[in-house]
Amino acid sequence: MGDKGLDFKHKEVINVKDGKRLGFVQDVCADLATGKITHIIVPGSNKMFNIFSQGNDVVIPWQNIKCIGDDLILVEI
Repeated sequence: MGDKGLDFKHKEVINVKDGKRLGFVQDVCADLATGKITHIIVPGSNKMFNIFSQGNDVVIPWQNIKCIGDDLILVEI
């Protein structure tokens, strides 16, 4: 794993389907048994992405992350 969890908090998340800026990574969750990242969490609004949301946060599964750059993360949700 090239990036550390803390490095993700400085990256902006953008949805490639519609080009919307979702915000900056709030948290990174990992499977403790494997050490692999399972999903990232971005603060969201009440109306966005009800399928993936926990309260107001947008939970983005690792498999939905398409590209991780120096400054941003491209996701498809």
